Amino acid sequence: MANAVAECCWLRNLLRELHVVVNSATVIYCDNVSAVYLSENPVHHRRTKHVELDIHFVREKVALGQFKVLQVPTRYQFADIMTKGLPTPLFSEFRDSLCIRSSEASIEGGVSNRFHRRQLDSRRPARNLL
Repeated sequence: MANAVAECCWLRNLLRELHVVVNSATVIYCDNVSAVYLSENPVHHRRTKHVELDIHFVREKVALGQFKVLQVPTRYQFADIMTKGLPTPLFSEFRDSLCIRSSEASIEGGVSNRFHRRQLDSRRPARNLL
């Protein structure tokens, strides 16, 4: 999350140098509920004693009103299509949201059989045609 905030800070500064005013907070989505709470709540608990320093950077930007961190439910994690094995209905939903069509082509039997025959043919000795 800190990397995303740092990149957005850079973009906000670039826009400011180009005289484009960004009045609204940049929204950062995170699937970790604890990280969302830590970014908003400055209270330290015993369990957060060893949290990395990055969260202080994020917390500062949230306190300044430059960023808002929101939790996104796991159901809407579209990146999961690239990183996890998903149930077919969820995979289809994510794939459709990315505007990717399913392939109607079938390779059952055709490709592997031809490849296997070529391998067998290459192992046979050449016939003498003379």
